[in-house]
Amino acid sequence: IVNTGDDFEHLGLQISPDLDTVCYMLAGIHNPETGWGRADETFQSFDQLELLGGPTWFRLGDRDLATHLERTRRLQAGDTLSQVTADFCQAWGIAPTVLPMSNHSIPTIVLTDQGELAFQEYFVHQQCRPAVTGFRFEGIQQASPAPGVIEAIIEADCVVICPSNPWVSIDPILHLPGILQSLEGKSVVGVSPIIGGQALKGPAAKMYTELGISPSAIAVADHYGDLLAGFVLDDVDKNLTKPLTMKCLITDTIMKEESDRLRLGEEVLSFAREL
Repeated sequence: IVNTGDDFEHLGLQISPDLDTVCYMLAGIHNPETGWGRADETFQSFDQLELLGGPTWFRLGDRDLATHLERTRRLQAGDTLSQVTADFCQAWGIAPTVLPMSNHSIPTIVLTDQGELAFQEYFVHQQCRPAVTGFRFEGIQQASPAPGVIEAIIEADCVVICPSNPWVSIDPILHLPGILQSLEGKSVVGVSPIIGGQALKGPAAKMYTELGISPSAIAVADHYGDLLAGFVLDDVDKNLTKPLTMKCLITDTIMKEESDRLRLGEEVLSFAREL
């Protein structure tokens, strides 16, 4: 179940950054160096766009453009994001079911010392420089989970909250009507994205600091609170488990290679079974 609060329209195209990152990774066509976009990418279209004076602050590779062009065409023709995502996954040979959190538009708005900013304006264009004061998920109370989301949670043996930014990658999902209710009684395991007080990628630690919270694995566990039955911390933070009331797994959570992802996934699922 993937956050769509980052989704936005750019150059007339419907962009779903988190969905594409997850799908490209599962399809084995992701760019391992950047963490976003496709492998063996070229940017000739955007080189020409720059020459013509167009906006290039959010760069789209030539292979990546096909994804956005076809998604936009399909959505304008009346298909839902769920339908488009399912068909893309089939085309890319992705076996797991990848679900957008909602078919409704729920843009994440970042509240900053420079006013309210759309997420990609804050994250990419402004490069996370403005100080964060809060977040708003526009229209979330009127939105609903995409087909299959609630069913997937209800049918799951366990639910893993992956090591993503709690504020802008996980909270949009959790705040959708019906999600927290469907998680009641479930074995939920959270994996900390904060290691040694730092985020390996992205602005999570910076956001915690600017919101007046010391960035740490403890802060992440506190963020999710009673939702968690178990929590996974990195070896670096093994001394932080004492104040935590839920059961903890301490392991190497840094994922540099595919083998690291597979190992961590197996360890987290084994831990969930114990719970």
